Amino acid sequence: MRSVKLVSGLLVLLFTASAFVQSYELPKSIARGKALYVTNCMNCHMEDGKGMEGVYPPLAKADFLKRPAKDIIETVLKGQSGEVKVNGVLYNGVMPAQDYLTDTEIADILNYVNNSWGNKNPKAITPAQVKTLRP
Repeated sequence: MRSVKLVSGLLVLLFTASAFVQSYELPKSIARGKALYVTNCMNCHMEDGKGMEGVYPPLAKADFLKRPAKDIIETVLKGQSGEVKVNGVLYNGVMPAQDYLTDTEIADILNYVNNSWGNKNPKAITPAQVKTLRP
């Protein structure tokens, strides 16, 4: 009986302590996102995130990234076509939907982009946020 109480007490302690641990670690997400960016985004937005003026919009210091996370996630999931203005320059190209990426991959890429090339956003985008916006 004593061992049952001990195990029960340890389980309660473990669950209580885990509630205070941050469940999503931004630095690890950014590190994973860098490799995913290279594979999925760099061809257009370039290694330095500066894009190609008039053709591919920049992600570096991009005012577009100051939009709500929902808008940015939807751009990746659904793609972008038609006119969009980034840092005062008008772009009118097509970015295909990246919905083949997992929720975690999209969150990681966006966390990398949001914290690279002069961008700083300490609030992580999570896989759960991406999942809720999937079509």
